[in-house]
Amino acid sequence: MKSREQTLETARNTIILEANSLLTVADKIDNQLFQIVEKIIHSSGRVIVTGIGKSAIIAQKIVATLNSTGTPAIFMHAADAIHGDLGIIQEHDHIICISKSGNTPEIKLLVPLLKRGNNCLIAICGNKDSYLGIHADFYLDTYVDKEACPNNLAPTTSTIAQLAMGDALAVCLLESRNFTSEDFAKFHPGGALGKQLFLKVSDVIQTNEIPSVSAQSNIKDVLNEITSKRLGATAVIEHNEIIGIITDGDIRRMLERFENIQGIIASDIMSKQPKVIDGQELAADALVILKHHHINQLIVTHDNVYAGILHIQDLMREGIV
Repeated sequence: MKSREQTLETARNTIILEANSLLTVADKIDNQLFQIVEKIIHSSGRVIVTGIGKSAIIAQKIVATLNSTGTPAIFMHAADAIHGDLGIIQEHDHIICISKSGNTPEIKLLVPLLKRGNNCLIAICGNKDSYLGIHADFYLDTYVDKEACPNNLAPTTSTIAQLAMGDALAVCLLESRNFTSEDFAKFHPGGALGKQLFLKVSDVIQTNEIPSVSAQSNIKDVLNEITSKRLGATAVIEHNEIIGIITDGDIRRMLERFENIQGIIASDIMSKQPKVIDGQELAADALVILKHHHINQLIVTHDNVYAGILHIQDLMREGIV
């Protein structure tokens, strides 16, 4: 068994080798990628991605990325294709075939079948002179000098190159479609990511109390309001306008400054010009404001009218933080 130092060195060398190989692959990108993007963007068809072995696994990930960024895509396993799955392919679809060697028996059997129609065949391959490379309409070169595997056998560097090329194509298509964060949100409504893209401040605070005191409220009333509403703060309202906020921190600072708090009122200790956010803004944007100003609460408004307080714990509860 290798020592700790040897094991860590192997790990680092693997990543370095793969990173350097990606730089080599990047240098091979040429006008063919632009032509592929143009054809897919201006087509009514989908993208069918196929492969065998480890390349099939990479194909599935590329399909997932394309679908989530606005390009309809379907995975078709190369082995299943010749047993009925060729029916997936429609007239205007584009086909991406992924293979390291481009010469495996399954690929050699599949390529002529894919070429029977008028579908565009795109190769993501590490051998331009292979059967796949020669017969493809477009070729994206993912050749690597060696695998990270010490025996140069297990697909490692080569699959990283395939994945990176798929990502490059997906991002180019994304930008060509002017795909926005709002578009992205439509395809990611679930989980923490969905909440960051959809959840509004008003959704987060809808069960919260709405603490408020007047500028003339005494300290006892301020404390009662902060304690009873359980948000660690209260807004100070005068003539239906927000004129300040009092937080737990303001109360502590008051106790440090004054030995006698008799006669102190809300306006004496409130923080003027509090940070405010509209309830229709995204909860994720509220988090950015809280972090930037190193605060725990935000005043929330609706049509410029006080609507409540957002506490950072509300965002933690929703999984935004």
